[in-house]
Amino acid sequence: MNEDISFFEQVYQVAQLIPYGRVTSYGAIAAYLGSKGSARMVGWAMNGSHTSKQSIPAHRVVNRNGMLTGKAHFGAPDIMQQLLENEGIKVKNDQIIDFEKHFWDPSKELNI
Repeated sequence: MNEDISFFEQVYQVAQLIPYGRVTSYGAIAAYLGSKGSARMVGWAMNGSHTSKQSIPAHRVVNRNGMLTGKAHFGAPDIMQQLLENEGIKVKNDQIIDFEKHFWDPSKELNI
């Protein structure tokens, strides 16, 4: 990724590439960006993504177990789940059903 832009902007660029109906994890984005131990920083970026001028599909970024850990940052408790379900992803008890099936790994899917 381009080192002339901030880490948050790099996170947003990767998040914008997550295909409709797929999800990835904070850690997968961090690893793709060469910052394997920075999953929490990716989470902070997602929490602040609503201030970006671009549309960031933050609802497609979850924790490594497929849990909707960022749902509190969507204004209402069920918005993240509703956005995912609108894309055909089933969620039960804040957990993505068939997480492995929906998982998109940027390190495998994007040319690095």
